[in-house]
Amino acid sequence: MSDLFQPMSFARGPAMKNRFMLAPLTNLQSHPDGRLSDDEFKWLTMRAEGGFGLTMTCAAHVQRIGQGFPGQLGVFGDEHLEGLTRLAAAIKAAGSVAVVQLHHAGMRSPKELIGEAPVCPSDEAEFGARALTEAEVALLIEDFIAAAVRSEKAGFDGVELHGAHGYVLCQFLSPEINKRTDRYGGSAENRARIIHEIIDGVRARCRPDFNLGLRLSPERFGLQLADIVDLARQLMAEGKIDYLDMSLWDHRKEPVEEAFQGRSLMSYFTDLPRGNVRLGAAGKITTPAEAAACLAAGADFVIIGRAAILHHDFPKQAADAAFRPISLPVTREHLRAEGLGPAFLDYMNTWKGFVMQETQDA
Repeated sequence: MSDLFQPMSFARGPAMKNRFMLAPLTNLQSHPDGRLSDDEFKWLTMRAEGGFGLTMTCAAHVQRIGQGFPGQLGVFGDEHLEGLTRLAAAIKAAGSVAVVQLHHAGMRSPKELIGEAPVCPSDEAEFGARALTEAEVALLIEDFIAAAVRSEKAGFDGVELHGAHGYVLCQFLSPEINKRTDRYGGSAENRARIIHEIIDGVRARCRPDFNLGLRLSPERFGLQLADIVDLARQLMAEGKIDYLDMSLWDHRKEPVEEAFQGRSLMSYFTDLPRGNVRLGAAGKITTPAEAAACLAAGADFVIIGRAAILHHDFPKQAADAAFRPISLPVTREHLRAEGLGPAFLDYMNTWKGFVMQETQDA
């Protein structure tokens, strides 16, 4: 357990005081225009005060048409700077590293939310999405970079690029979704080009010690595990990012692809040479023992999601060997006490078995 509480330095930016990173969690609490709300400020700052070594925002969209869900935090305009600046200062005042996750939903942007057809690397009939032109890909790259610059201006220590879970960067990586025939489609190298160009742009235009991470998921959405392993190997060898956040769905699982079974999915990444790049694991890490097991298996840090919703001070509680997280389902009162506002509570109520259903007398 003691390894969980060792500081962890990055090649750039401040060190984490421990190995606990707050996962970027959808909470639906921002204002309709993407500005930070008091409810979202409370939710995030409680986690920073609760001991997380790094506190990350929810996915924050870098273009208006990249919004993926209602109440999503925005980072696409200067109107967002006031709230972001307030948030960064409070997270850092609590002794936590402050990071914005940069996101674009691509084909998963609901048409009724953005008011037009969503965009995708290629036409996608199932989602009613249209293919981005090459000029629009260039604009998308620029808007990711501009959002990083805006996050830096707001006082954040760094940003994480959301390249996972079937959103736009992940859509480019997927040979099943990305049918482009230009320099952003075809080979695995071309499909990953957008990520490399965003990384290069952030490095060129943000300060030298600005922290930069990338979230990848190695399965689903038509992804090929071999492609993602090769991309992770290349990114860690180049050292342009400071950490790789692998979203594994379950840290214990084996790969879905039969040819890769017989060992854990996580091991394909922990076995890679990583140079100065840190490697983190996310996926149903709900107890201190599971977090410690991830470090023992080779991860440098853990990304905590559901357990952080249940306990704002999960890292502090985890220092007690006798700590056992609360069992599900939990009451709405418990979640209110943990800093969840009404919109977040209603969202969690849609997660099967998470929130105790209130019964009414007949």
